[in-house]
Amino acid sequence: MQLSDYVNTFGQDLLQRYGERVHKLTINAGFTCPNRDGTKGHGGCTFCNNTSFNPNARHPPSIATQLENGRQVIAKRTGARLFMPYFQAYTNTYGDLQHLARLYEEAIAAPDVVGLSIGTRPDCVSEEVLDLLVKYQQRGYEIWLELGLQSAFDETLERIQRGHTFAEYRQTLLAARQRGIPVCTHLIIGLPGEERWHNLESLNRVLELGVEGLKLHPLHVVKHTILAKQWQQGLYHPLDMSTYVSIAADMIERTPPEIVYHRVTATASMDILLAPNWCHKKWAVLNAITATLRAIHS
Repeated sequence: MQLSDYVNTFGQDLLQRYGERVHKLTINAGFTCPNRDGTKGHGGCTFCNNTSFNPNARHPPSIATQLENGRQVIAKRTGARLFMPYFQAYTNTYGDLQHLARLYEEAIAAPDVVGLSIGTRPDCVSEEVLDLLVKYQQRGYEIWLELGLQSAFDETLERIQRGHTFAEYRQTLLAARQRGIPVCTHLIIGLPGEERWHNLESLNRVLELGVEGLKLHPLHVVKHTILAKQWQQGLYHPLDMSTYVSIAADMIERTPPEIVYHRVTATASMDILLAPNWCHKKWAVLNAITATLRAIHS
């Protein structure tokens, strides 16, 4: 048995719809964030060191170069021929509309690109940006808006210095869904001050509003973050792997089968990861979640 036997995974969903593998290629387009540039705050969220998921965060190559490099890696690994650029680093709707359009156009320029996935904050998606994304849909591209919510509790969002509220998430989500733009919502398990019931209630609130996709992340402590200082001072204690696996499996079980899970765990490279150590063991975590789901269904 594999994870996709129990979870509606994004990879399997794409395979079924396109008839062949479609791989996401991570893009860093050089964006910043209102929670870092002083508009809403400095330093970002307490857990934010963007290098944790993008090693070229400071001086990224061109989008075309990043896509080509990604193609070469995937070609050796799986031989996939279709791709979806994923604008991941920082806030990828935070900029002048013409600038955004130029970047998105560059990403879809190649004939092997089937669409775009745009990672952003709920408070940085204007009506104009949503209308722009609709235009790409009308041209036949698959568009996903990835909203980093992390928690549906405003007290948690304030604690981690997120800089937005759940109400802002609701507003953006409903505006996107009104236009027919699929939304993938990010939720973090293990945030300071939260327990299992917080995660389950965050999931419930997101499901009540309606969503097409979900991503689950374990909170990991990486270097050069506020969270790292809190951890070093004993003010934050990360989850152990078994607890994360149990909560993630519980959330998956409570999710309607038509909703696509784009991710059920996340990793950080060992050169910046401080804790918990298991966060770099992607396959161990995935296998444990699969085993837990198998036990539930046996």
